[in-house]
Amino acid sequence: PPAGEDAAHSRWDEFVASGLDSYDQTRDLPAVEGTSMMSAYLRWGQVHPRQLLAHLGDGKAHEIFRSELAWRDFYADVLFRSPQSARQNLQHKMDAIRLDTDDAARERFELWATGCTGYPLVDAGMRQLLATGWMHNRVRMIVASFLVKDLHLPWQWGARHFMRHLVDGDLASNQHGWQWAAGTGTDAAPYFRVFNPTAQSKRFDPDGHYIRRWVPELASLTAPHVHEPWTAPHAAASHVRQPMVDHAAERAETLSRYQVAMGR
Repeated sequence: PPAGEDAAHSRWDEFVASGLDSYDQTRDLPAVEGTSMMSAYLRWGQVHPRQLLAHLGDGKAHEIFRSELAWRDFYADVLFRSPQSARQNLQHKMDAIRLDTDDAARERFELWATGCTGYPLVDAGMRQLLATGWMHNRVRMIVASFLVKDLHLPWQWGARHFMRHLVDGDLASNQHGWQWAAGTGTDAAPYFRVFNPTAQSKRFDPDGHYIRRWVPELASLTAPHVHEPWTAPHAAASHVRQPMVDHAAERAETLSRYQVAMGR
């Protein structure tokens, strides 16, 4: 987005006029412009959260947006009180989780980082990040879950990659968002919550518009094959990448590792 305080206020005015009232219905859809796009302006101090709060009223959409601003301040407070949480698990009991950090793990990380996992929505998000310095929030959660729970890699690897590329990279929100995905932070997602990248794709990008934009090799595929290109007829699927892991198997492996770590 264009930089500067004037641009920030212009973008906010546009969102209030045409997007805020439907925020609760569109914020999870990466193919549409359903979010405020104010994160970079907040990150760089070109607008203050109180300026945004002053425009919020009643109703579900306004309350959800207000809660998102509250999450931002909450994570800032957590980092202030526990600065070590920028690099370490906030819940130290989770230090016992067995993670993969060998050479093979680093190769898997590179496939994730470059958008070559074979899971279309994951690849779309990672390619959007590299191309634009931004990624839709719903997709951030999905790719984070994939890294820590499908690939069994340290959340710190993903957090570092995000901070290197995000124009709205905020240390507190980023690190603790990753800990939420990994189940190691405050108010974290439970360890048994593992996003299914294919199910998430079908739910939040049902027509595949977001996928086809960022993964052009799948542009000729329509739903449902755009979500699972390996199921497309052979002629159409000959050029598509196979999934790098089997989600069901890796979900079971994740549950086993977390249960062992917690002594269950």
